[in-house]
Amino acid sequence: MDNIERYMISIVGEQTMDGETDRIEVITAGKFIKKNNRYYIGYKEYNEEDPNDWSDNLIKVDENVVTINRKGQFGSQLMLEKGRRHQCIYSTIAGDMSIGVFTKTVDNRLGENGGTLEVSYTLDFNTDLVSENRFFITVEEKQVM
Repeated sequence: MDNIERYMISIVGEQTMDGETDRIEVITAGKFIKKNNRYYIGYKEYNEEDPNDWSDNLIKVDENVVTINRKGQFGSQLMLEKGRRHQCIYSTIAGDMSIGVFTKTVDNRLGENGGTLEVSYTLDFNTDLVSENRFFITVEEKQVM
């Protein structure tokens, strides 16, 4: 990916645990390209309390498979494939842990100039349900002033 962040990336995430839903919203500059019939969304995510603490995020979208790689202090890799369960690695303060990810839906409406991606999935630990999750990403070219 080139170094120019020409796109606005909007991410809305919801996580439901024990009947309580938390919602986060992030809007950031980022990169978006199409290569070999796959879309790539790249952006940095900053810690609100410490701007020097950030992670690099790369989302690869290939039809019904979405792979999210997060590199930073606590890295992770999620593979989200519609109708399938995968074991994925989450890094935490206590160390790496393996977590099950079952993807319910992948709605990929990305095109040459951006678009949307919506994914819903569950997380489980030792096959016990931990949370229901959903994220919605919008990618738009930045408006030139």
